[in-house]
Formats: sequence, structure tokens, C-alpha cells
Amino acid sequence: MLGEANWHIFSCLGKLLLFDVKTGGLHELDEAGLEAAIAYRDRMSVAAQERRDRMSVATQEHAARMPVAAQERSGFVKIPAPHDNGSVATTAERLKEPAGSAIRSTLRGYGEPIGFTTHEQELPTQSHAESVVEAYRELENMVARGLLSSPFEEDEEYAPDGETVVKALCLHVAHDCNLRCKYCFGKTGNFGMTRELMPLEVAKAAIDFLLEKSGQRRNLNVDFFGGEPLLNFDVVKAAIDYCDERAEDLGKRVDFTITTNCLLLDGEVASFLNERDILVVLSIDGRRDVNDRMRIMPGGQGSYEHVAQNLVNFIQTKDPHSYYVRSTYTRHNLDFASDVLHLADLGAKSISAEPVISSGDREYSIRPEDIGVIEAEYENLTRLFVERHREGRGFLFYKMGDVFRGDIDSEISAKFRDAHVYNKDGCASCWARFICSGGCHAAAYGSSGDILIPDKVACALQKKRIECALAAQAMLKDVDPKI
Repeated sequence: MLGEANWHIFSCLGKLLLFDVKTGGLHELDEAGLEAAIAYRDRMSVAAQERRDRMSVATQEHAARMPVAAQERSGFVKIPAPHDNGSVATTAERLKEPAGSAIRSTLRGYGEPIGFTTHEQELPTQSHAESVVEAYRELENMVARGLLSSPFEEDEEYAPDGETVVKALCLHVAHDCNLRCKYCFGKTGNFGMTRELMPLEVAKAAIDFLLEKSGQRRNLNVDFFGGEPLLNFDVVKAAIDYCDERAEDLGKRVDFTITTNCLLLDGEVASFLNERDILVVLSIDGRRDVNDRMRIMPGGQGSYEHVAQNLVNFIQTKDPHSYYVRSTYTRHNLDFASDVLHLADLGAKSISAEPVISSGDREYSIRPEDIGVIEAEYENLTRLFVERHREGRGFLFYKMGDVFRGDIDSEISAKFRDAHVYNKDGCASCWARFICSGGCHAAAYGSSGDILIPDKVACALQKKRIECALAAQAMLKDVDPKI
């Protein structure tokens, strides 16, 4: 439905929110605002009598979920709240949870506060139905003033141009690894091929290819990946020197990223990465037992004791925006909020927790029946994230050709060029389309064999993560506007 694709209305941790997909604006709603927004989005009538008829049942359902004190302030009839049975609420049930009062812009820079009143300021003689009508008119006014996009507008037609411009390069400098992680999509680092390291001449040819094919783009990126790229550290250093020199001659800038398991992250490596201002992705899964279950040494022993201290020493020297610690959660640790907090307690200020990418037949794979539990854990993590920020202990929570011949496989290039949200299955009508951009091509291919068919489990988890991130922004807007 077009309206639902452009106005995403949801509840998370006591906040009723309207996410304006077209502008990125986030607006907080009260009960009347919620009903008015749904009515507006679904093209319902605003006649007061029709509002009373339509909303009477919904109003009582919303009131039943409110604390008694909140019911009294709102003028609702007192109805005991149902007992919490520990079940995971559906999206429809969560939309019935109460929050704030009226409609206001939550994020600075997206419109202006309009007509937001507290319960104490609300006129006692105003009925709930009248409040809904007033909120509806307020929404109409916001749309007319351009403070809120219309939910009925189609996206502008999009078609990628035919030019192939390369702006980033992922260099597999090591098809080998010093770990044997059980969930490794690279088959423990060699991707099912010979264990070997990239020669410098190949790295240079790839960099030449990037610079030549980047067209007029000035800002480019090179990512050093593996396997474990620090097994080939000499080539990494030489490639960075070569790239910087060539890019400067061409008036371009290249940013570098490297992903490491931290085993070889000693003082010499750390000094070089810091001096060259390289973004570093540090892999560890969290608590010792969780990490050592999946991330093991070639001899079968756990890697935590070899990795954790190197990681701690390194992040003490880095700005939080120049690294992030990446953990992977599996079916074995669906309580992954504890792993995020463990990493924060180690001193990490930038943390990402990602679901494992695997086929559904592995014992550690995420399954559709796990979605409800994971959604609840994301809300738990969001609550803990907000609490820590309020306490002052916050953290941040993130083969196509031949480089020697300088050509690109046009067929493969076209497939990826056309793999955008308007061609991917289900993406064009999804409210999260401009944030996730259709998700990971590799995850889609791994689950369906087609990069145009996203993994349904991954989609559900991504949308929940976005909702939680938006709720955290709303909850912390007065604590830390940068969140």
C-alpha cells in the first residue's frame, strides 16, 4: 500500500512515532495523533461523527494498555491493564501502545514543533474524538506547508545510467586466515581455493584500475579484506603508499578500510594504521564463551584470550569514529545485547552486532521462528543503549573483470547496476527502502540464489533495527542531539 510505504507508523519502547520515508523526518505522536495519522495515511474521512464511530473501539483498546495514572490524565475510562505474559508483541499490538501527547517533530532539522501540548495543558472538555480531528487537521497543515511529505506521492522514476563508474575496491589481499571460524562465509579464509597471499603487482594493478575507472569521482575507497589481511601486511602498507601517491597526482582522495581478527594487531601495526588514518573493523563476538564457540584457532582452541587484549590496547589509541568492533550473533546467543555491553565494558565506543549469514540448515543459523525473540532483544538493547547514554557511558551502535586488462564484465556489471530497490522483490513498497537500499546482495544470493530476492529474515531484522534506532533518537534527542 502506497501510504504505508511512505509513512511508517510504529511503536517502540513507549514511543509512538511517524517516520516520513521521503524526507527522513521523525515525528512523535500521542493517541489522537496516532489515530489521525493512520486515518490520513489510509485516506479516511475526517468528519467528527465518522471519527467517533470508527475510533470508539480502538480508543478503548489503546486505553486498556495504558497505566492507570496515564488513563486518568488522558480522560480515558479506567480499564485495568492486561498482565504481561512475556510474549512478543506483534506489530499490530505494538501500535496500540500509548505514548506522549499530540504531534511534534522529534529530530531537529526536520520541520518545526507544531501544536504539541502536554496532558496538563490539554483542555479537560475536549473529547478524544475532537482531539483526533484536530490532529488530522494539523497533519493536513503540515503536508500543505511542506513539513511532512504526502503519503500518496509516488517515488520519482529511477533508472541508472549506462555509465560504469568504479568508486570503491575490495582487495582480498589474503586468501588465508589464522582462525577457523565455524560460520565463515569465506570457508575459513581461502574461499574454497588455494591458501595464498596477493602479490603487490596485483594490488597495484587493481588500484590503477580503480583510479582509471573512477571517472570524475574524486573521493574513492579501498577496503583490505581476507581471510586475514594482516597476514599480508607488507603488501597492505606498500599498496597504501602507492595508492596515495597516484591519487595525489590525479587530484583524488582515497580512504582506506581494513577488517582484522586482531590476532596480529600489535604495536607496529597499530602505529601504521593510526598514522595513515585508516578505518579499522575489529572482529570479536563478545563474551568469552560466545566468541570461543564460533571463533576458534586452527588447533580448535578459543581465540578470545589471544584477541581481547590486542583489541583493548588498540581502541585506547583510536578515535571512536575511526574504528568499530563488529560482532556476529547466531542462534546460540540470541541474548546478544549482553555481548554488546561486554564489548562496551572492554572500552569499545563504536560497536556493531550483525546476524550470521548462512543457509538455514546449520545448527547456528537464524531461522524465521527466531525473529520475534530477536526483535525483543533489539528493543532490550535499545533500552540499555539509552540508559548508558543517560548515565554518561554511551557508545555508538554500525569477480567482475580483469584488472590487468582493465576491462569489466558488462553482463555482471549490468546485473549489479540494475539491482536497486525498484527492481528487488518487495523493496519498492517497503518503508525502509531508502535506508537499507535493498540489503546485502551476498545475503540475498546466499538465501535465494538471486541478488534481486532479499532474504526475508534479514529484511525483518533490518526493519526492526531501524525502528529501534529511530526510537533511540527520539528518546535521546535532549540528551545527545548527535545520536
